[in-house]
Amino acid sequence: MQRNRMWELVAEQRLLLAGLLEGLDEEQWNADSLCPGWRVRDVAAHAIAPATTGPGTVLREMIRTRGDFNSMVFFDGRRRGDAPVEQIAADYRRFATSQRRAPGAVGATPLMDIMVHARDISIALDADYPSMPVAGAQAGAELVWRLPFPFYARRKLAGYGLQASDASWSAGEGALVEGPMEALLLLLTGRNAWLGRLDGPGAERLRLES
Repeated sequence: MQRNRMWELVAEQRLLLAGLLEGLDEEQWNADSLCPGWRVRDVAAHAIAPATTGPGTVLREMIRTRGDFNSMVFFDGRRRGDAPVEQIAADYRRFATSQRRAPGAVGATPLMDIMVHARDISIALDADYPSMPVAGAQAGAELVWRLPFPFYARRKLAGYGLQASDASWSAGEGALVEGPMEALLLLLTGRNAWLGRLDGPGAERLRLES
C-alpha cells in the first residue's frame, strides 16, 4: 500500500472511532474491552498515543518497567486511560491527520493498530461499526504475518492455511481457515472474537481450542 494512501486511511479510521467514542456513556467508557485487563478508555487512549506523544515517553516507560514491553504497554495504557474521556475522544479529531509513529512502528503498523483497536472497543460494546477497508486489513495482515513481534502469528498459526474470501490473500499451509480479511486480521493479532465468521476445518479446530 502506498504511504500516502495508508495515512489517508489512518485519518479516516481515527475519525470513525472518534464518532463512536463521542457517543459513549460513563459505563461504556469503563467497560471491559476485548483486551484482558484493559478498559475501553485504556484502549482508546493507547490507540491515539503515538500521534500525541514523542519517543521520550516510551523510553521512560521502558526504563520504569525494566524493558518489559508488555508491562510497559499495559501500564502506559492504564495511565493514559485515566485521562478525562472528553480529552481522549477529542484527541482523535485533533490528531486525525498526524503521521507520527510509535518507535519501531514500521510499514502499515499505524493503520493496523487503529483498525484492530477500534474492534477491541466496538465488538466489546456490541456497537454498530463500519467494516475495515479490505485493502487496509490486507496490508495489516501482510505486516503481522511477516513480522515475528509482537503477535508471533506464524508460530501460533503454524499448521493452518489462511485464505481471504474477499481479497487475493493467503498465508500458511495446513488446515483451511477462510473468511473475510477483517476477521483474519483479528485472528492474526490474537483476537478470537470473530472465529465464528471464519470457515473451514482449521476454523473449526481453532474454535474448539479457544
